[in-house]
Amino acid sequence: MNTASSCGFTPQYQGLQALHNQYGPQGLVVLGFPCNQFGAQESGSNEEIASFCELNFGVSFPLMAKVEVNGAGATPLYQWLTSEAPGLLGSKAIKWNFTKFLIGRDGQVIKRYAPQDAPSNLAADIEAELS
Repeated sequence: MNTASSCGFTPQYQGLQALHNQYGPQGLVVLGFPCNQFGAQESGSNEEIASFCELNFGVSFPLMAKVEVNGAGATPLYQWLTSEAPGLLGSKAIKWNFTKFLIGRDGQVIKRYAPQDAPSNLAADIEAELS
């Protein structure tokens, strides 16, 4: 998911860490991609972001270097994710922080989740994929 430290959805880090703790031993890998494209809500350095997430939410899953998820500078990963799993009405753009994607063991995108989808809402899909 694309993340931000100063967003109303930032507390989702706690739920994402819970998914990591619960399903990591079965093969789930949670990855965070900090992004400053939405309201400049992720303005810190990569080190500051990692420190904030660890201190405030106990995040131990991998946080990548800050990326762009939209536009000409979008990282190839997000270009691929948004083409494989468009949003509402076929939109390929990421609308806000904490848009989540579930990718299967086979590398195929299973589902895209809206920013307001709580991490716990992904549990059934994660369990189905892991079984």
